[in-house]
Parts: sequence; C-alpha cells; structure tokens
Amino acid sequence: MRILIAKVSHETNTFSPVPTPAARFCPDGETLLTGQAAIDFYRGTTSCLGRYISIAEELGSDIVLPVAAAAPPSGKVQDAAFDLFCGLIVDALRGQVFDAIMLDLHGAMVTESHEDGEGELLRRVREVAPDTKLSVSLDMHANMYDGIVSRADVIAGYRTYPHVDHLPTAERAGRALVRAMRGEVTPTMAWGNAPMLPHVMAQGSYRSPNKELQAMAEAMERDGEALLASVFTGFPHADVSQAGLSAVVVTNGDKPAAQRLVTRLLDAAWSARESFLFKTEPLEVSVARAKDLEGPVVMLDHCDNSSSGGTMDTTAVLAEILRQGLEDVVFFAIYDPEAVKAAMRAGVGAIVEMKIGGKTAMPSIPGTNEPLLVRGRVKTLSAGYFISDSPMRAGVAVTMGPMAVLDTGKVEIVLIGRHAEPSDLGLFKVVGIDPAKKRYVAIKSRVHWRADLGPLAKHVVECDGLGVCTSDYGILNFEHVRRPIYPLDLMNQRG
Repeated sequence: MRILIAKVSHETNTFSPVPTPAARFCPDGETLLTGQAAIDFYRGTTSCLGRYISIAEELGSDIVLPVAAAAPPSGKVQDAAFDLFCGLIVDALRGQVFDAIMLDLHGAMVTESHEDGEGELLRRVREVAPDTKLSVSLDMHANMYDGIVSRADVIAGYRTYPHVDHLPTAERAGRALVRAMRGEVTPTMAWGNAPMLPHVMAQGSYRSPNKELQAMAEAMERDGEALLASVFTGFPHADVSQAGLSAVVVTNGDKPAAQRLVTRLLDAAWSARESFLFKTEPLEVSVARAKDLEGPVVMLDHCDNSSSGGTMDTTAVLAEILRQGLEDVVFFAIYDPEAVKAAMRAGVGAIVEMKIGGKTAMPSIPGTNEPLLVRGRVKTLSAGYFISDSPMRAGVAVTMGPMAVLDTGKVEIVLIGRHAEPSDLGLFKVVGIDPAKKRYVAIKSRVHWRADLGPLAKHVVECDGLGVCTSDYGILNFEHVRRPIYPLDLMNQRG
C-alpha cells in the first residue's frame, strides 16, 4: 500500500502588505520540508500531518511526502511559491499508483492568480490522480468553494478555536478515508454557505454561538447522521467571493440527507448572526481600564495579529501603554529585524535608544504606522529555538531566529525578526520571561493565546489599535465578496 501525504497551508489576508514567497513556508526561513525530513519533522507531533503519518504507518503503508509547506498568514501567496508546491505534489503522483492521498490544507489560501488556492491545487492533483481516494483536513477559518468539495472524497474541519484539535481532525478525515478505501462506506458530500462574515474576535469555540454550532456538528457524527460534519466560520479578511461562514457534511451515500444537515447548520448560524459581531472601544479607554485591574491582565493588541496577516510592527497600543505609565509589563512583540540586529550589536546590558516598528506601510487601511522612539537596556538576547509543548503544536520545533528584549524600566519589549503570534509560552521562555509573574501581558493576539496563556489571565482587555486585522469592517474596502452579506449589508433573511 502507498499513501501520499502533503501539507500546503496558508491563511491569506488580502489586505495585508506582508509578502508571501516560498521562503515564508520554510520552518527556518530557508529550507523547505520535503521527503523524509518532513516525515521526521512531523512524526509524533499533535499536528494533522503527524496524525496522517501515524495512520499510514498503522496500515503498513509506504509513505510519500513530497512537501510540507506552512506559512504564517500574510498577503497573497506568490505564484512561484504556489506553483512550486503544486509541482512537487503533482510530480510525485504522476505515473505512480497510490491507494490514497491525505492532504493537510487551510482553506483560505489566495494566490496572485487564484482566489481559491486549495481548489486550484486539487484541480491539478485530480489531473494526474482522478480516481484516487482523497481526504482533506481544513482550518475552521476556511472560506469554502465548490472547487474544494467537488474534488475531495472526505473533508473534516477543526472544531476548536484556539485550534487545539489538529490531531483529532486528521483522525476523523483519515479514518473516514480508510473506510472508503475498504469499501465500507460511500462518502457523499454536500455544502453551502451563509451570507455572513463573522468577526474573528467573536469566533472562539469557547463562547456562543460557535460553541453550540460546533457541538451540533459533533452530534451529527456521534449520532450517526453523518460520517463527517464541519462548520467553517470563515476568514473575513480575505476579499474573495466566497468568504464567510459555511458548512460541509459527508454522509454514507445519501446526498439529500447531507444537504438537509448542511441547511440545519446554516440556519442555526444565521439565527445567531448578531452574536458574531464584535464591538470595540477607544484605545485610551481600554488601557485606562486595564490600569485599574489586578494582574495578571492580558491586553490584546488584536488589530495586528500575525496569525491573521498582521505586520506585527504597529506601535499604537505599545505607545499608549507607555503614555499611561503602566508598569510591570511584557509586550510581545514588535517585528523589527533591524532593531533586533541593533540590540545584538549593543549586547546584553547596553543602554540603547532606537526607533522600533512602524516600518511597514499599510495602504489598505487609513492611518499611519509610526515608529516609536524608546530607550532602555538590552536585557536578553536569544537564538529563538525551542521545541513547543503548547496544546496547538506539541512536539514541533520552532525556529524564531534572533530575538531581543528591551527593558524600558516599566515595559519589557520583545523584538523579533520572524512573525509569530504569542500563543505559545515557549516564545516567552526562550527570552527568559515568565508571563505569569507580570502584571500586564500585552500581546499581538486575538484568540489563539488562550490555548497556552489562557490559564494565567485574571482579566482580559481588548485594545483596538492599528493593523490590517482590524475588526472595523467599515475601513476595509471589500470589492470581491458576494453581496449582500451581513454585517456589511443589513439583512433580515438569507438566500
């Protein structure tokens, strides 16, 4: 038995100015994971790829893994990178016989030439392997297209946000595929979407309404109504036609039943649409409110989260924290490779004054990304390498590259040279910081921080700063998404 396993994962923020070349998909920024190196990297981890590998090994299969490419969210994927990844997969399939294909994709990848990146990848796969059984695991933030559903045999999506269920998602998809390979079931899929763009800040599966929607989908599988049922809350910062909430249901040969279950999920989501809204308050009010709270207080600079395509170099929230004089703060992080280099040249203990952040223009949103002049002591320098033990990526090797901590006396500012959402305690430990001992933990995150940092927060304050992950849809120029769509348009009914 031979199984091809591959990963191509990117969540594309079409408003983001951050480029997405092939190097961004490399764990160390240089070397793309392919072949045995990719198998070794992911084997035994809690990732989708890790579970696909273990399923194939349990079956005694030969494994072919042509590429494992994953990049932090950013702007459109460059065509050269996309063609490279597709080419590696197609070349491995061409002229060969495989019993199955297991793909770990995202579902919201936009390339320079294709608004449905995953659908185009699958089109190319099906040109050389039209009949091979194929499973796809997808992120909850997938923007669904028929080009994805029509070319897969089974699809399973994450049920948790923060995404701590990579392993069980691949287990669901992989086991359903194995049953299809053995002729035990005949997977039949239906899908649909609702005309709504849920705010990411309101999509957490720990809260309503997504908690109940995911429970509905899970119950459909548990009760035997469906082989697989998934609700995708969608990624609203992709200005593409099918952005928004969708559902995919797989049944055993019963297409009408699959469609009825899809409709049930979409109706429930539409009824709860107002609960998917997110309202902000002025930044100075949020910071002042945090100032009066007992720590640890987690402060979310949520408009500039790299895991939604943020530049991670906006300084509005950090500047307000400094202006209002908050003390005992760690701020993670400002993306500024040049500032990191300057800190390294100065060395630990040196007093430096430098302008940090504000180096990336963001023409898709109003406002100016200003650098911030700070003075402080270089407290820590780090190579930025560690093995994660966080719930989201346990066992995965993380290579951040050089990192530095600049201590102003009141705020410890982490400076980084690679984008990374602070959703992993390892990112703090590697620079010698224990966030549990800080009164304020200010982070460029939205929801994922809860996976590893959640237990330490006594209070959470959402800070509406500057960035292309803004929750204010009014400042984003949507040109391609289908209309009407809620909440861009006021609607009383769908369809």
